[in-house]
Amino acid sequence: MTTSARISQSAFDGSRLRVILLLDLYEGAQQQFLEAYDLMRRQVATVPGHISDQLCQSIENPSQWLITSEWESAPPFLAWVNSEEHVETVKPMHSCVRDTRSMRYSVLRETGVREPLAQASAGVQVAPRVGDGVARHALTFTVKPGSESKVAELLAGYESPKAQVDETTRLRRTSLFMHGNRVVRAVEVEGDLLVALRHVARQPEVRAVEEAINPYLEQDRDLTDPESARVFFTRAALPAVQHVVSSRPAPAELRRHALYYPAKEGHGMELAQLLARQDAEAAEDPDSPVYGSTVFHRDDIVVRLIDITGDLDLDPVASLGLKGPRKAAELERLLDGAAIGVEGSLTTDRNINRLLSHADMLPVTDRTSAES
Repeated sequence: MTTSARISQSAFDGSRLRVILLLDLYEGAQQQFLEAYDLMRRQVATVPGHISDQLCQSIENPSQWLITSEWESAPPFLAWVNSEEHVETVKPMHSCVRDTRSMRYSVLRETGVREPLAQASAGVQVAPRVGDGVARHALTFTVKPGSESKVAELLAGYESPKAQVDETTRLRRTSLFMHGNRVVRAVEVEGDLLVALRHVARQPEVRAVEEAINPYLEQDRDLTDPESARVFFTRAALPAVQHVVSSRPAPAELRRHALYYPAKEGHGMELAQLLARQDAEAAEDPDSPVYGSTVFHRDDIVVRLIDITGDLDLDPVASLGLKGPRKAAELERLLDGAAIGVEGSLTTDRNINRLLSHADMLPVTDRTSAES
């Protein structure tokens, strides 16, 4: 099969989204859970982009439940699921649920709902994406100003957990960066992402580091308290909204960088879409120094992880994802320049170079499974 770019994840193709939530309830909590769900569904029904949802109970095991929901596209769902409103909405369910598992799928084909010829314009994904068998996710949180060097030392110094989680799941890479007092930890997992994350969280060496950085966090957390841990990791989630890799042979040497793009209030998704479009085009350009890219987004935080040939400053425009007419002006409109210390027009070489310098995050650690 020939393709111009390998895309393992994309939230921006315009297709409808099917969300599947598997739940395992505590014994005797079914009625309490049903009441909590009825409250939640009334609130979710008012969220822009929501189409419908269904609640199902297993005919074989009454403690196993399933919630499916349909959304006009991925962006409105992601905006809601990563919001404080969502955190508060689902709280009444926590005391009922022993375990959950969430999966998100774009609609590729369907039967009996719309005519096949109309599917392309009815929010159905036109062509299958080609993946590499790797799931990507990131967490972001802030530490108290003045503690950055200590936190970086702690995060860089831990012993990596065993890479092989089970027969089908393996930790492939962990990349950790800082920008001021903001920490971003990106992981790549072959197999089941949730299984891998839970495996890592249980490792003594990881737990020791997490406990060691607790006093420095701006948001308090108690990882021994399931509710505190759940809220922290919900708020820290920085989902990957697109991943693109060029189809050309991988260069002998690639350097990984993370670039931080704080968006103006309410423009985070639009900024993430701009960068995603740019990286999709770069993947088709044989002369682009950007070989692979993952765009992460939450609220007004956008982080772009790139694997690049050569140094960033050899081609600042490509490194920032600004190639093409008016792309710099589009980024200037969406970017919170004051927050990153770069104000003024991005049409000048001076400001583009300043933005690249200010957006480039400090690498703390980058570990592959071979090192683990």
